Amino acid sequence: MAASVQALDIQGHRGARGLAPENTLAAFGCALSIGVTTLEMDCAVTKDGVVVVSHDPALNPDLTRGPDGKWLTKRGPLIRDLTYEELQRYDVGRIKPASAYAKRWPAQQPVDGARIPQLADVFNLVRKAGNDAVRFNIETKISPLAPDETTTPEDFARKLILAVRAANMTARTAIQSFDWRTLAVVQADAPEIATVYLTTVGGFMDNILPCDQSSPWTAGLHVSHFGGSIPRMVREAGGAVWSPDYGELTRERLQEAQTLGLKVVLWTVNEPADMRRLIEWRVDGVISDRPDVLRRVAGEMGVALPQPTPVVP
Repeated sequence: MAASVQALDIQGHRGARGLAPENTLAAFGCALSIGVTTLEMDCAVTKDGVVVVSHDPALNPDLTRGPDGKWLTKRGPLIRDLTYEELQRYDVGRIKPASAYAKRWPAQQPVDGARIPQLADVFNLVRKAGNDAVRFNIETKISPLAPDETTTPEDFARKLILAVRAANMTARTAIQSFDWRTLAVVQADAPEIATVYLTTVGGFMDNILPCDQSSPWTAGLHVSHFGGSIPRMVREAGGAVWSPDYGELTRERLQEAQTLGLKVVLWTVNEPADMRRLIEWRVDGVISDRPDVLRRVAGEMGVALPQPTPVVP
């Protein structure tokens, strides 16, 4: 029964995207104040080699205002082409009101003046909160289909490893990606850092292609070599965690993955009914844009909840 569930990794997606501007210190402060197990985030690398927290390789016009205070009218510069100092000229504290993206997050509270933070800033915020337990699930936002938009997989992964080690956060960090090339580098260069294998089947970012095609996302592995089993493929790649789209998970695949020793963390779950179903299935973790809702549902189902650590960035 659900009442016997003792633990769940409650992950705040991009901090708490449903409540505060995504991937900003405000969003991570919001998540810490709610009480999460893990801060989930995305990263990029600037021209001068600084690891920053951003979902998009280029400045997103739905989220970004320029130095003149006006919304970008088209896709902005690539982060890899801007120094960190140049990047700080842009405001990412509010969604463009007329955009379709804004309609998805009506409860998000703007924080005008918010900037794209360094990963180091997130670590420092957690220290300021006095939270010595929360974990970090950091995604390398890189695509084999757009090699010119970021640094190389090897350089990306190694700069991220250096940033995590510099903060002495290796024991609390997992690195995730749809692009498994970066995960292979992490496993070779920093085996003390857990790796999380993101998967999706179908759509524009399909990284598990049909048996007659080879996926550029999976570092040379092919699901057909594992009897069609994605969990077996992830284990063979060296992953500790399998992180599929929650809509693609079945109870049978969950049981298979956990039997193989993998933890299963689902993305991105925002509806209470889906949260309840997955907790009943005994998944290991759930990533949500509304960690407040996830925490409430999990608490109602007998899950042990992490301690909130309120903090103002």
